[in-house]
Amino acid sequence: MATSTLDQVSSPIDNREHSQRGVVEIQHPLVAWHLGQLRKASTTPAEFRQLVRRLAVLLASEATKDLLTEPVAIETPLTTTEGVQLSQRVGLVPVLRAGLGMVDPVLELIPTAQVWHLGIYRDEETATPVEYYRKFSEQESVDVALILDPMLATGGSAIAAVEALRKWGVPQIKVLSLLAAEEGIRQVETEFPDAQIYVCQIDPELNDQKFIVPGLGDAGDRIFNT
Repeated sequence: MATSTLDQVSSPIDNREHSQRGVVEIQHPLVAWHLGQLRKASTTPAEFRQLVRRLAVLLASEATKDLLTEPVAIETPLTTTEGVQLSQRVGLVPVLRAGLGMVDPVLELIPTAQVWHLGIYRDEETATPVEYYRKFSEQESVDVALILDPMLATGGSAIAAVEALRKWGVPQIKVLSLLAAEEGIRQVETEFPDAQIYVCQIDPELNDQKFIVPGLGDAGDRIFNT
């Protein structure tokens, strides 16, 4: 079901697509349940990490629905049949450090994926992204890159990550975040209208410190118990 940005849909199981460019807010009972537990201040770091894993699997499953495949012959215990295998090279790009919490569950879904890293932190005074680490191949880029970052707040880190992947030559880029703010989504869409964004839920605003509200706090701190 395609609707304009911020429109509501009546069914809780229909994913919401915002605007024409494919910002998808996952509508699923399990996503809503696990996300509610993730938001709780009383959730322990160990529980928080497990919830991040579950949500990352649900999010990645939706975000990879359009991956291309090719037929392959498979020998079953009884006969030969036709299966498929991925025909695109997929790269996982966690934004350090919080994005590391989403890598393993997505890698379990796509065990052939490559993993590359971007280190980006937010300057607390200016709320602007600062890149401090980049590890991409000097050879050919991947066909599809999944940027993994639990929070899309101002959009600065996501924009910096998309820009880095564009320079690397990646033709298809998807941003996967557990939570996003409307402001951040608009910023990413403005800078890179062809980048796809997949989120578990879109929150309405940022506070004065540029944290998502109601949000869940600092995802990196809660994942790593710091």
